[in-house]
Amino acid sequence: EVQLVESGGGSLQSGGSLSLSCAASGYTVSSYCMGWFRQSPGKEREGVAAIDKYRRTMYADSVKGRFTISRDNAKNTLYLQMNSLQPEDTAMYYCAARSFGEWCALAKSEYNYWGQGTQVTVSS
Repeated sequence: EVQLVESGGGSLQSGGSLSLSCAASGYTVSSYCMGWFRQSPGKEREGVAAIDKYRRTMYADSVKGRFTISRDNAKNTLYLQMNSLQPEDTAMYYCAARSFGEWCALAKSEYNYWGQGTQVTVSS
């Protein structure tokens, strides 16, 4: 059984930093594309960042230059380092993985495994 468990969410003020972790079980983080998504009230779940098995990365324009996605194969964990956080970044953040294909995408339909999410709240 594949299980993705996010941690590291919390509340902070604008300009602060936060690091999210996604511990994977029953899945090897280096196998296929993995990503981070977020969803705020009234909006659809949107892709934030993704990393493929070659460690190639891609980011949504809204977070480019501020967020960094990475993984630690030894710990079988995916990370999202978030800097210069703004209120617009407030959302539930989800870890996602896929068990097919080779090319990353930021569309939620491209992923078949999901974590339960961790809340990030940024106040001004």
